[in-house]
Amino acid sequence: MSSWSARSWNRVRSLLPARADFAVMAHAPRRDLLAGLTVAIVALPLALGFGVSSGLGAEAGLATAVVAGALAALFGGSNLQVSGPTGAMTVVLVPIVAQYGPGGVLTVGLMAGVLLIALALLRAGQYMRYVPAPVVEGFTLGIACVIGLQQIPNALGVAKPEGEKVLVVTWRAVEEFARTPNWTAVALAVGVAAVMLLGARRRPTVPFSIVAVIAATLAAQVFGLDAADPIGDLPSGLPAPSLGFLDPAAFGSLLAPAVAVAALAALESLLSATVADGMTVGQQHDPDKELFGQGIANLAAPLFGGVPATAAIARTAVNVRTGAHSRLAALTHAAVLAVIVFAAAPLVAKIPLAALAGVLLATAIRMVEVGALRAMARATRSDALVLVLTAAATLALDLVYAVIIGLAVAGALALRAVARQARLDQVDFRPDLPGEHSDEEHALLVQHIVAYRIDGPLFFAGAHRFLLELSDVADVRVVILRMSRITTMDATGALVLKDAVAKLNRRGIAVMTSGIRPGQRRALDAVGALDLLRLEGREYATTPEAIQGARAYLHCAGVLPMLPRTAAAEEASR
Repeated sequence: MSSWSARSWNRVRSLLPARADFAVMAHAPRRDLLAGLTVAIVALPLALGFGVSSGLGAEAGLATAVVAGALAALFGGSNLQVSGPTGAMTVVLVPIVAQYGPGGVLTVGLMAGVLLIALALLRAGQYMRYVPAPVVEGFTLGIACVIGLQQIPNALGVAKPEGEKVLVVTWRAVEEFARTPNWTAVALAVGVAAVMLLGARRRPTVPFSIVAVIAATLAAQVFGLDAADPIGDLPSGLPAPSLGFLDPAAFGSLLAPAVAVAALAALESLLSATVADGMTVGQQHDPDKELFGQGIANLAAPLFGGVPATAAIARTAVNVRTGAHSRLAALTHAAVLAVIVFAAAPLVAKIPLAALAGVLLATAIRMVEVGALRAMARATRSDALVLVLTAAATLALDLVYAVIIGLAVAGALALRAVARQARLDQVDFRPDLPGEHSDEEHALLVQHIVAYRIDGPLFFAGAHRFLLELSDVADVRVVILRMSRITTMDATGALVLKDAVAKLNRRGIAVMTSGIRPGQRRALDAVGALDLLRLEGREYATTPEAIQGARAYLHCAGVLPMLPRTAAAEEASR
């Protein structure tokens, strides 16, 4: 086996489950089984609701929760993560269903699985920590708004109007409701949402979502509420795996949606894993393994008719709070849902769509953490701007564009803040003046020499301001640039420095430099700035040497008499 093959295999093997991942399941199996059962009860209405909202039906949501939930638990990088259909993914899938149909969504899920595995092999999980908190909070706020608006047609008891933009669809649904009101559906949706929100405040450990859905279903059956449309017939089991939906000719047009789905799955899953780590002591997820597990889950779910999956923050939080300790809890959650699919499909089919809309409306409301939003808005104006822009872009455009816009704006604001840290300060060079000198001698040098210290980064974001400041130097014959405190320099910074030196030289002002570090030397050398300095012999290792070179230059120019050289000066010039 070649060294490249060996490295590739070692990388793949590092992403596969280890014996320790399964050994921990035996530590507290009773707690894990109880946590898994609780999560399954919470997840059932969510899986049904997100399946319906995606456009593929409740059975697609259940298939995703069972298949993706089990495989992500086995191969993922977190012991506590629970995966399945989520509201954020539903937001992305709705326009894909409208444009490409159910087969397009299944193909997109398959392609996204391949992309996630590729990201895992490339070790891309570590970059999640670079996503700023205002982007995440704005993203979450926007998703909550979109999820809530998506439920309006079912909550109002009207057929979903045509359209891709959620705001347009919502407005048309309201218009249809105004023409033919369906107060039964509204009452069921509001009632379920109210039970969930009010009940969670008093008894947070009780799964009020399933309690409310059961109550709404019983009410619809007992009182014969014909206006409350049910989910409809569900298959009593998972379909046989199939690739019949694949259309190779459509791969090109589906690549962009697949990238969007993969990016969202990676972002939401790694964010959820980070939240789970923060809720526990001693748990630490592996981001690359998590991407690999989500990739495997999304490869398999479409074969059974499931929608693309991600880790679910709400279900993961329930899992942790109910005492989960290992992957056994998430596996139990998938197994319980599988039993429900096989044994209780006829009962599940009677659940009113309005009741599921109420569950998702309550979920959307609970996603909005007012305290976190208030903290971000008060932190800095930049954070508030990034949060608002990301949320607005999520609502008006789509999730991927929203994240890109949020990252771009956050990056630009961060660059501006960093660029403002760069300083060009005139400094007294007396402490670095070689030898002993009188005040008269020092004053004579000051008349002709000025020293500047550059602090901070010298790069594209702030380099031109530096050029303007330096070019304004007047009434001197020599400028000494002390560069040892430059923290970073790119090609733009090096070019600006070269231009500044050239402009000063054309005005008859010589430029000496001191303290150029190895990291800066490469950029300066690449643009020819060092050649300009070497031509005149004006690059020095230390500031005392640069001062000595400036004195020698002024003496040769007949501007300054040669001051006596002391022993210290001789030592500094060596």
